Amino acid sequence: MYLEHFGLKEPPFRITPNTDFFFEDADRGAMLAALAYAIQNEEGIVKVSGEVGSGKTMLCRMLAQRLPAGVETVFLANPSYSREDILYAIADELGLGLASRRASLALRELQDHLIRRYAEGRRVVVLIDEAHAMPPETLEEVRLLSNLESTRHKLLQIVLFGQPELDEALARPGLRQLRDRITHNFRMRALTEAEIGRYLAFRMRAAGYRGPDVFTPAAVAMLARGSRGLTRRINVLADKSLLAAFTGNQHAVTPRQVRAAISDSEFPVPGRLTRPVSWLAAGIAVCAGGIFAGAAAHWWIAERVPESAPDRGSVMAGQAPAAATAPQARQVPVSAPGTAQNEEVHSLLARDQVRRIAAYATAGQSLLGERIAAGRERLQREPDRSYCVELFVTENSDPARLARFLARARDLLPLEDLYVIPIASGSRYRVRVVYGAFPDRDAAAAAAHRLPPKYQRAFRTELRTFAELRDAV
Repeated sequence: MYLEHFGLKEPPFRITPNTDFFFEDADRGAMLAALAYAIQNEEGIVKVSGEVGSGKTMLCRMLAQRLPAGVETVFLANPSYSREDILYAIADELGLGLASRRASLALRELQDHLIRRYAEGRRVVVLIDEAHAMPPETLEEVRLLSNLESTRHKLLQIVLFGQPELDEALARPGLRQLRDRITHNFRMRALTEAEIGRYLAFRMRAAGYRGPDVFTPAAVAMLARGSRGLTRRINVLADKSLLAAFTGNQHAVTPRQVRAAISDSEFPVPGRLTRPVSWLAAGIAVCAGGIFAGAAAHWWIAERVPESAPDRGSVMAGQAPAAATAPQARQVPVSAPGTAQNEEVHSLLARDQVRRIAAYATAGQSLLGERIAAGRERLQREPDRSYCVELFVTENSDPARLARFLARARDLLPLEDLYVIPIASGSRYRVRVVYGAFPDRDAAAAAAHRLPPKYQRAFRTELRTFAELRDAV
């Protein structure tokens, strides 16, 4: 909502890793160069650790981009792989169909394949995210994979990305052999207050902003305390602060807006930094009910959002609103990522539909949880006549399987445009995965034709209206 207000081309503080917004200050650029050097010089296993939200996944994505063309990367984002699964997961990513189901023979097949790749001048690097959550026996399999080598060269480079718990796991006596094979250790540190100021300015300009710094020094200082220097928290608080400034028709973010953003979040904050406030959530609700009239935008404050607001596009075109076919719109609590539990917006989903979606258990798969939350948010606000591309509907609702699909999909499609929608059927769930949100059927059909060839072969895509999606929920 605030893009035009600040002259931005895109949101500057999304939490989804976008390599266009990689911040090379605060040792990030130097660490990236050191990682690339270690891999190109076959330096064994490399470990990168850092707190939740410190930027490990962004660094991992940048590393995959910065490696030379002759280096092939395998990205594994699922920490629940068993000892055997990780071997077959790597083979799948390399396009190698292992003939044997015996681990010892499969390992030999993989080694022969890697030798052929090396002879062709190609090398393979395995980037393992969330490595701290891997079972000990899977970590031990990682050590065995690192032993794959020719007479003179390593055939498989491995980089482990994980939270500080990874260091604790590797300190166990049973994993000392793996620990001894780690030749480089990198630690992602929190950003200082000065670095946070530069980070905010960099992200704003990368998103198209042209002007003086939006965040005042006092706001940066408060944001530093509230985020503890963790980039994901910085992004969440900065985004909410911009929204608060927008609702107040201000072009500078001051401590007042940051205080509201912190109060609207659930991050532990040292000291008495905040007081309860409610105007940020109220401002969001007000903006959701805005209309565009004449040549200027005027946001009118109302006591409550109308029960059935017309499609804004129809109002602008002077058309009468079409009759709604989805469940009656009403005020329901929305728990989108990074918002307060008591925030209310105009929703096109009924309360029981929201509850059914929330009842699906993600088994701790954070990526899956994010895309389900994004799908629910999209269902709550997308007009009935908007279209999406349905990739597939599956009876197999295993969270780990869906998380693996999403981890691979982000290399082919923008992950922020993929939505996962659980569909309750009695005590069981089916899961629908859809792509994008388009104003009409023609635009959705064009997007379906632009899907990666791999997906066009694998899926029998269908074009669905958001009214259909809501009815199924």
